[in-house]
Amino acid sequence: MADRKSLGPDVAGTPLPATSFEYNDRDVMLYALGIGASELPFIYERNLKVIPTFAVIPAFPALMGMSSAVEVNPVMILHGEQSFTIKKTIPVKGKLTTSGTVTGCYDKGKGALITIDTETKDEGGEVVFTNVSGVFVRGAGGFGGERGPEAGNVAPDRAPDKTVEMQTGPLQAAIYRLSGDRNPLHIDPDFAKMAGYDRPILHGLCTFGHVGRAVLASYCDNDPDRFVGMSVRFSGVVYPGDKITTDMWDAGGGKIIVQAKTQEGRAVISNAAVQVK
Repeated sequence: MADRKSLGPDVAGTPLPATSFEYNDRDVMLYALGIGASELPFIYERNLKVIPTFAVIPAFPALMGMSSAVEVNPVMILHGEQSFTIKKTIPVKGKLTTSGTVTGCYDKGKGALITIDTETKDEGGEVVFTNVSGVFVRGAGGFGGERGPEAGNVAPDRAPDKTVEMQTGPLQAAIYRLSGDRNPLHIDPDFAKMAGYDRPILHGLCTFGHVGRAVLASYCDNDPDRFVGMSVRFSGVVYPGDKITTDMWDAGGGKIIVQAKTQEGRAVISNAAVQVK
């Protein structure tokens, strides 16, 4: 760990250790259940389809490898932004390899935003999907770097074209964590209290999956091949048992602007868009 780079603009270009991810239909179905899916094509092995947001799962270990290359305190890390683009149909089983690079480090004052690009390939060397992740490190700002680009994908000032409500279950985080993110923040009440929450919170990428499902059903007729990519900013906390309401606006050209909130009106996904065909 002695050769890790300190936070600052110089970390851009730092390669991350490559990771491999082997999975089968059971993992695909477990992920679907973890994000609340109940449609048979996503939870039954006969004619099984992969929900597009599964693209974040094989790339997640590469994201966690950031701490091996950059000096960060894992306890101070929050997932700030996430996007992915699908290049070919995600297979229901296989072995994928993900390579990643730190592409930026921005000074946000109270913290630092680190951006990471990853590329995931199949055993034949073809790119299946790419991901871009933004990790916010609390208390790590003030080093004098650029603030970074402003968020886009602002929701129009009009009523949404479509709205979908999804109820999360009390065990939603317990199921989702079995897809790979076993951070105790999402299961251990004592750990959650140490982090400043009165109870465990839902994974941001689980909320991400719920929002992706809303667009998949509303604009793609649940056909994963029509779902090209998705980009979001995480803006609030969801607790297991909350209801997630996703508002959607058709911006033309296959671009759907989205935002999501809980039953109290608390914004949880913002500055978000999905590209469909």
